[in-house]
Amino acid sequence: MMEQEKLVLPDYDVERLKQLLGSDANDREHDGPLLKKLSTEIDRAIVVPSREVPADVVTMNSRVRITDMEDGEQSVYTLVFPQDADIESNKLSVLAPLGMALAGRRAGSTVEWETPGGKARFRIEKIEHQPESAGIYPI
Repeated sequence: MMEQEKLVLPDYDVERLKQLLGSDANDREHDGPLLKKLSTEIDRAIVVPSREVPADVVTMNSRVRITDMEDGEQSVYTLVFPQDADIESNKLSVLAPLGMALAGRRAGSTVEWETPGGKARFRIEKIEHQPESAGIYPI
C-alpha cells in the first residue's frame, strides 16, 4: 500500500464538504461508505485559508490532467460537487472514487484506489485550472 500523502484542503471546500456529509439529499444506503471515506479524508487533511492554498493542489472546481499508470492514457477532469457532476462533460464528483482520490492531492502525486477490477493508479500531471490560484475566492 502506498504511503498516505497529507491532503491540503481550503477551509471553504472543507466547510462545503462537511455540509455535503450532513445533507439529507444523500442516499445513505448507496453513498454511506463514500461519505464515511470522505469524512476520514477531511479529518486527516491540513486545512488552510483559501487564499493560501498552494497552486499545485487539487481543490473543488479544479481542472486536472491525469495519466493512467497502466496504459498511459491521459484525461482531464474538473472536480465538482455531486449535484454538478456530468461525466460526459468531464465533471467528476468528489464522491466518485477517482474524485475522492484527487481531492487535496498535489500535481506529481500518484493516486490509487480499489475498483471492482483491481487497483487503479493515476498520476496527477498538472492542475490546469485552480480557482484559488486564479484569484477566485468565496465571499
